[in-house]
Amino acid sequence: MSSASSNIVFDDVFTINNIDKDGKKFDRVSRLYARSRNYDMDMTLDYNTEVFPVSKGQTVTIALASSLSRDSGQAGSGAEGADVEDKDVWRPDGKGRKGLEEDYEYVMYGKVYKFDGGNAETVTVYASFGGLLLSLTGFFRHMANIVLGDPIFILLRK
Repeated sequence: MSSASSNIVFDDVFTINNIDKDGKKFDRVSRLYARSRNYDMDMTLDYNTEVFPVSKGQTVTIALASSLSRDSGQAGSGAEGADVEDKDVWRPDGKGRKGLEEDYEYVMYGKVYKFDGGNAETVTVYASFGGLLLSLTGFFRHMANIVLGDPIFILLRK
C-alpha cells in the first residue's frame, strides 16, 4: 500500500488471468479478470481495448486514488479548498500541475457505488467509471481507505 501522505487509497500489481471469459459484448470494451500479487485480491475491470490493450498473463499495476494530486495536503484542506487546489491538476493543454496521471498509461474517473460484505473479513468494492465497471474483492483491511459514495480515479500501467 502507499504512504499516508499520498492520495492513493489502494495499489497492487495484478496478473491478468482471463479476458472476456463470458464472451465479448462490445467492440472496444473488454472485461479482464486478474489476481493481485501482494494482497491476494481478485479484480474484474472493464476497459477500453483501443486505448489500453492488454493480454492474458500480463501484469498490470493498478492504483485507486481519491485525487490526481500528488500531495494529499492539498486535498485535505476542506471540500471547497480541495476543489480549488485540484481543478488544474489535469488539463489537456499541459498547463496544469503534473499529477499522478503522469506515472500511468490509462486513467479513469468514477464513483464507488457499493460495498458487499462476503464473510467476516472479505469484502467486494464496486465502482463505475462512466459505465465501465470495477469489482475488487479481498481482505477488508486492504480497502479500508476506499469510501462508499466517494469519487475515485483508477490508474493503470503495464
